[in-house]
Amino acid sequence: QVRLVESGGGLVQAGGSLRLSCAASGRTFSGNAMGWFRQAPGKEREFVAAISWSADYIYYADFADFVKGRFTISRDNAKNTVYLQMNRLKPEDTAGYYCAARLGSRNVYDARSYDYWGQGTQVTVSS
Repeated sequence: QVRLVESGGGLVQAGGSLRLSCAASGRTFSGNAMGWFRQAPGKEREFVAAISWSADYIYYADFADFVKGRFTISRDNAKNTVYLQMNRLKPEDTAGYYCAARLGSRNVYDARSYDYWGQGTQVTVSS
């Protein structure tokens, strides 16, 4: 059974940092792109970041000041794990954060392109 399990979420004050992890089991995703999405209550799930299997290509949400310079995605294929380092967190970053694995080559920014999803980890940033 394929599973993606996120961890590392929690409550943090604005300006703080969290490091999310997503551990895969049941199969290896070392040859696949992995992504992070987030969803706040009442809002649609939105793309945060993605990384190719080799880490040669990294993608971040194309929103001004959204994640630029604050979030960093990385992966360790030996551990079948992808990470999201989040610095200088803001209250608007509060959301459930989900990792996902893409088997094909469809649009990396589109949640519909991903085949496996974790259950999510909650990030709450207080002001």
